Amino acid sequence: MITKRIIPCLDVRDGKVVKGVNFAALREVASPVDLAKYYSENGADELVFYDITASAEGRSLFADVLRETAKSVFIPLTVGGGINTTEDFERVLNCGADKVSVNSGALKHPELIGEAAKRYGDQCVVISVDVKRVNGQFRVFAKGGREDTGKEAIEWIRRCVGEGAGEVVVNSMDTDGVKNGFDLELLKRVCKTVNVPVIASGGAGNEEHFIQLFKEVPTIDAGLAASIFHFGEVEISHLKQTLATVGVNVRL
Repeated sequence: MITKRIIPCLDVRDGKVVKGVNFAALREVASPVDLAKYYSENGADELVFYDITASAEGRSLFADVLRETAKSVFIPLTVGGGINTTEDFERVLNCGADKVSVNSGALKHPELIGEAAKRYGDQCVVISVDVKRVNGQFRVFAKGGREDTGKEAIEWIRRCVGEGAGEVVVNSMDTDGVKNGFDLELLKRVCKTVNVPVIASGGAGNEEHFIQLFKEVPTIDAGLAASIFHFGEVEISHLKQTLATVGVNVRL
């Protein structure tokens, strides 16, 4: 039986972790290095870092944070944000990332997925997709959820996996930050469409939402969250104990 993963997500801006609701109202949380160490020591299976600072100074600062984090933790690191070329893949991998998450860069340059997969291997390429319902259709959004691309999300995900993406992060903008549970309808559709690991993002508010996710979407590989972990509303070690008691296979 495949072990289900619990993954905290750290959005990093100007060297600090921030988290908002529905992609807005960002607020500062903590040092990403300290938070990463805490999660590594308390049961997180992986960490996802998103660099949300666009400036060159921010890139440099983020690289320093990433290098220090990679030296401090011993679980896989996935890094995204500003990934537009294979050189960007190289940059974050050289800083200690294990996998690279690409979103808007793949929308602008779809060939990037295949190029990166050939150079670094499928297992290194993660496609992250921000999805929102528009007129009854699952639509792909870009630029941090600000721009409707017009693309149908399930077909876009299928295409990206076909090009070589080895993992998919599905972030439901409809549920992001509101803590009413994961978008099970969307996740079921994605899991039926692709045969690579799928990570659920957006909507977790309590332990019950993770139980519901793994029970109702049994082929999902991982649950990702941010604020409920950052603010201590859910402790990963306790969550995993709870999941184990209801028969979900997790690493304890």
